[in-house]
Amino acid sequence: MEKIKIITDSCSDLPLALVEEYDISMLPTPVHFGEQLYHDRGNLFPEEFYQKIDQGNDLPKTSQITPTAFQEEFEKALAAGFKVLSINFSSKLSGILQSAILAKKEIGSADVHIIDSRCASVGFGMSVIKAARLTRQGMGLTEVIQETLQYCSQMEHIFAVGSLEMLKRGGRISKTSALIGSVLNIKPILHFQNGEILPLNKVRGSKKMYDYLLEVMAERGDQLPEQELIGINHSGNPAMAEKMKEKIMERFGIKQEKLIISEIGAAIGSHVGRNTVSVFFQNKDKVAEAELH
Repeated sequence: MEKIKIITDSCSDLPLALVEEYDISMLPTPVHFGEQLYHDRGNLFPEEFYQKIDQGNDLPKTSQITPTAFQEEFEKALAAGFKVLSINFSSKLSGILQSAILAKKEIGSADVHIIDSRCASVGFGMSVIKAARLTRQGMGLTEVIQETLQYCSQMEHIFAVGSLEMLKRGGRISKTSALIGSVLNIKPILHFQNGEILPLNKVRGSKKMYDYLLEVMAERGDQLPEQELIGINHSGNPAMAEKMKEKIMERFGIKQEKLIISEIGAAIGSHVGRNTVSVFFQNKDKVAEAELH
């Protein structure tokens, strides 16, 4: 049986318990608060991150993981006799994938394989867990890659952004739009298309937000009760994730053990702030072009 090492980055928002369970190497994303450098899920965990945001002194900024960091992780796995499968954050949103590719070129090994997931957060994390489970089942590397590419390509991301203020401060919406949205309790609903974030709808109030997320799941999901995993995440508001979980279980009859629930870390949270909630599932159709490098 081939020895395969799964390597990823913290933009996957995977709970550390799952990272440890499947022996995944997860490289932390650098996050800056002013002059201070932290590492997402390395020395900056979600609870502390949201506390720093609430203090409001500095706007967090992320930077990409370096090629050197990837090279060191790849070489360590190769030296231990593994073939490497690095599954990474969407290239449409970050230069992290390019760092992994540069590291592979520097090493020059045919045993390093890199996937551009075209996914983010728990949708990305679910793809990593999918690959890890296939590996644990004894599937060969070629088949694991093919299955993972297919899984990434059908991964749906639907999320309601909680912090219009963070979007405003990050330059993604105007100050006026943020003010109007906050006053009217407008919840922007976004989704992914081929690894890019695009607007989907706007709803007013939490009840309509939950109802709309469920309707999109019903419309786009491929036999939801039969899916291996359904993902939910939240940013600094576990009650939102719990409510989403209960609604999904009630509406679709999905068992709790099929749900991955995670808190958005600093890498993604730097752009969405508190009170975002998301759902991730397999679409009936292909929604992205995941790529192998």
